[in-house]
This record gives sequence, C-alpha cells and structure tokens, in this order.
Amino acid sequence: MRIGVVTFPGSLDDADAARAVRLAGGDAVALWHGEADLQGVDAVVLPGGFSYGDYLRCGAISRFAPVMTEVIAAAERGMPVLGICNGFQILCESHLLPGALTRNDHRMFVCRDQRLRIENTRTPWTSSYDENAEVTIVLKNGEGGYVADGPTLERLEGEGRVVARYLDVNPNGSLHDIAGITNERGNVVGLMPHPEHAVEDLTGAGTDGLGFFTGLVALTGAASS
Repeated sequence: MRIGVVTFPGSLDDADAARAVRLAGGDAVALWHGEADLQGVDAVVLPGGFSYGDYLRCGAISRFAPVMTEVIAAAERGMPVLGICNGFQILCESHLLPGALTRNDHRMFVCRDQRLRIENTRTPWTSSYDENAEVTIVLKNGEGGYVADGPTLERLEGEGRVVARYLDVNPNGSLHDIAGITNERGNVVGLMPHPEHAVEDLTGAGTDGLGFFTGLVALTGAASS
C-alpha cells in the first residue's frame, strides 16, 4: 500500500504522517506540492501545518498547487484522500468537501488531547474502528471551527457523513460539534484533530489515532488478495 504524503511550503506534520503510515504497515511516498505527479500512489494524505503561511485563507493558495490538480482528479475517481487539520481546510477550499473552517470562536490557538466519537466507520480511513468508538486524539488549531449552511448540515447529518464528533467540550466552536466529515462517496475525509500524533504509546495521547491508517492498509491488502 503506497500512501502519498504531500509537503507544501509551511507543512509541519508531513514527517509525522509518513511515520504513521509506516507504523500502519504502508509505504509512505513523499509528494511535492509543485509537481503534478502522484507517483502511482494508492491514497493521499494532506498533512497539517500552515501551507503557504495561511495567507488569504487557510488552504486557499494550496488549493491551486500543481499537485492538487492530480489529487482532485484522483479523488473524483475514488482514490482515498485524508486531509488533516490544514489538509481539511485545503479539501474544503478545493470543494472536495463542503463547508469551511473558520477562526476558533474563542480567538485563541488550542492544543489538547481531545476525546472524539467515531460516527462513520464506512470510509476507508475509519473502517478499523467500532461504530461510535470513543477515542482520544491530539488537537491543535487556530482556525478549526467547522461551518456550513443549514441545508449542508442537514445533508451531512441525514446521510451519516459526520465522521467524528467532539466529546466533553467543543474546542473551537464547530457547528454540531463536528470534528470530521466525508464526501458522498466516502473516499475523502477531512479531520481537524491529528491522528498521526496518537500512534505510539511512548509519546502523545496513546495509539487511538493509528486506526485511521491501519484500516486503509488492511482494506487495500484484502482487496488485492
């Protein structure tokens, strides 16, 4: 399983995402923002950070990076794509996911171990979790409040496309306590918390985040056998 991890100017968590891929048993492939080439990967991760310095809006410039032309086309063909934090913002700017991420309602950067409920286990990225599993994953963002208009929120809820929801506390003012969503097809997932920072017992919040990567690797292995 070859999973591409894109590096944009200002990416901070690309190395962490690549490590998570390797720990899950996958082959992490480095992809550069300026090259319109996915190198034949089976899936793509858009990592966290501050791509292009978050000028204009978070993810607004990255959406036009040459690599995103290929990511968008591949996602529309069904390739699994995971956007984490800034990657979630890029997916919304690219219109692969609906809605937008806005400044935290308390106007402060937040960094905490955040409890979540996994509500959709039908995506390639969440297939290893039990439905309604409660997990703890690192959260760190300044513009993590998910917003969308009323009809969009109704569709997300009615179609079961909320992937993860905040528990105990809403850390950034996201509507409906939404921490992550998926597209209609289920192959594209945007997640504000950082599963790549919860993959080892030695550091971070434990290993609850590893399932976002092991599930994809297991599904691909089963499909090819």
